[in-house]
Amino acid sequence: MVRYAATHLEPAKSARARGSYLRTSFKNTRETAQAINGWKVTRAVTFLENVMEKKEAVPMRRYAGSTGRTAQGKQFGVSKARWPVKSAEFLLSLLKNAEANADTKGLDTSNLIVKHIQVNQAPKQRRRTYRAHGRINPYMSNPCHIELILTEGEEVVAKSAQVADRDQQKHLTSRQRAQRVRRAITNA
Repeated sequence: MVRYAATHLEPAKSARARGSYLRTSFKNTRETAQAINGWKVTRAVTFLENVMEKKEAVPMRRYAGSTGRTAQGKQFGVSKARWPVKSAEFLLSLLKNAEANADTKGLDTSNLIVKHIQVNQAPKQRRRTYRAHGRINPYMSNPCHIELILTEGEEVVAKSAQVADRDQQKHLTSRQRAQRVRRAITNA
C-alpha cells in the first residue's frame, strides 16, 4: 500500500488513483491539476476534453513565465492561459481510473468530487544535446508524479424556516437589538 499525502479523508467514501514517473511536463501538469481541483468529476472530464480540443484553456498562475495571453482565460479571471494537451491526457486517464475505482467500491459516480489532487516533481531524465565548437549541454525532461482522491459530495439539505429564523436572531449586533427593543416599546 502506498502512502498518499491527504490522510484525513474517509477511505469508505473516497477513491484514489496515482501515477508515478509520468513523462509529461511538471509545470503544465501542476497548473492543469489546480484548475480542476474541487470540481465534480463530470465537469473535470469535459474540461480536460475541451482543453485537448482547444475549446477551453488552462489558467497559468504560478508557472506563467513567457506564457501568451488568450481570451479563454477570462473564465478563471486570468489572461495568461495555455492548452497543455499531454498533461490533460494524463490527468484524464487518472480521473477515469479513479472513477472506475469508485465504481468498484460501490460509490455514487455521478456525485464524485475531486477532493485532493497533487503533482510532485519526479527525478529528471538526462539526455545531451551537441552544441557548436564541440560543446555538450544537458537536455533534461521534467517528469512528475500525480495523485488524486475523489470523494462523494455531501447532500445539500435546505434549512427549515424555524432554524433559519433562529440563526438570524442569534447573530444580532447591539445596534440591531436596540432597534428591535425600540420598535417593541413604540408598538406596545
